[in-house]
Amino acid sequence: MKTSDNATILVVDDTPANLSLMSNLLVDHYQVKVANSGVRALELATAAPPDLIVLDVMMPGMDGHEVCRRLKADSRTKRIPIIFLTAQTSTEDEEQGLLLGAVDFIPKPIRPPIVLARIATHLQVKAWQDFLRDQNTWLREEVQRRLSEVSRLQESSMMVMVSLAEFRDECTGNHVRRTQEYVRVLAERLNGNYAAGLTAHDIDLLVNSSALHDIGKIAIPDQILLKPGRLTFEEFEVMKTHSKRGFEMLRTAGAHMGEEGGFLTMAMDIARSHHEKWDGSGYPDGLAGERISLASRLMAVADVFDALTSTRPYKSVMPADQAVAIIAEGSGAHFDPRLVEVFMENRDELLRIAAPGVNV
Repeated sequence: MKTSDNATILVVDDTPANLSLMSNLLVDHYQVKVANSGVRALELATAAPPDLIVLDVMMPGMDGHEVCRRLKADSRTKRIPIIFLTAQTSTEDEEQGLLLGAVDFIPKPIRPPIVLARIATHLQVKAWQDFLRDQNTWLREEVQRRLSEVSRLQESSMMVMVSLAEFRDECTGNHVRRTQEYVRVLAERLNGNYAAGLTAHDIDLLVNSSALHDIGKIAIPDQILLKPGRLTFEEFEVMKTHSKRGFEMLRTAGAHMGEEGGFLTMAMDIARSHHEKWDGSGYPDGLAGERISLASRLMAVADVFDALTSTRPYKSVMPADQAVAIIAEGSGAHFDPRLVEVFMENRDELLRIAAPGVNV
């Protein structure tokens, strides 16, 4: 915190005798600068902002009130305390000065002890204000640093879980990365065209959370997860459990990490509900329409499209036109019709993201 003995005071008065008087009064206590006009005062204040300004009101050309207005309008000088020094002593004059932003009003002729006391008081107030401002800046930076640490921890935890799933199924890694890109494109275009109200932060959270949509497949036996042919009814029933299992895994992780809301909550929702269908025929809860979260509806389109356009143990790559047609046919049944509209409007960009080998 800056001490009063190294504070700089700018004294502004058009009368040389008054400048000399104030300088002699203050020089033993502070570093003193003087200006004999409003224009000169502004030059000195903006070049090297002082800690406090003692400002005469009645000056030719630019008076003290105008100087104060300009100082308070400038981001470099708006926080400098200004004490008006004037022979005008009416209540209206004092009120006008305070409304302009001055911190005090000292009448002429001055009484040295009063001037020194008031200057010392306002310098102390300014020092504390500066200290608190610096502390607030430090706290904001510290909070941001801690949030960045949490974000990196979340990302690391997510990558560990995704890597576990990828270890079980070599298709998973690229599938995750592609579906994240599909989700981002769809969310950004939806936000621009259909007023979904998603902020940039919401979209980042959604994209990051979507990486864990199939984490529950870790719990699916290899003979089902990696089966080269079509699944039997019983096997498909087991496969369907990955949505609830993923939800439970993430809920357990959130409980251990002490996280409520945000990243893991959205990831839990997507893991559980990305196989729900707009018409209510999906699983595991049979949700329909907007009872399915927007995040899960976006993930449903991205997940199916990537499944259609990539190689799986039980199928080869489907031609692009056929995959797009299936998405279009699913409007109002499997998928939210608005999202299908967005998909169709941006199909070329989405196809560029698709797995290598897709016949565009």
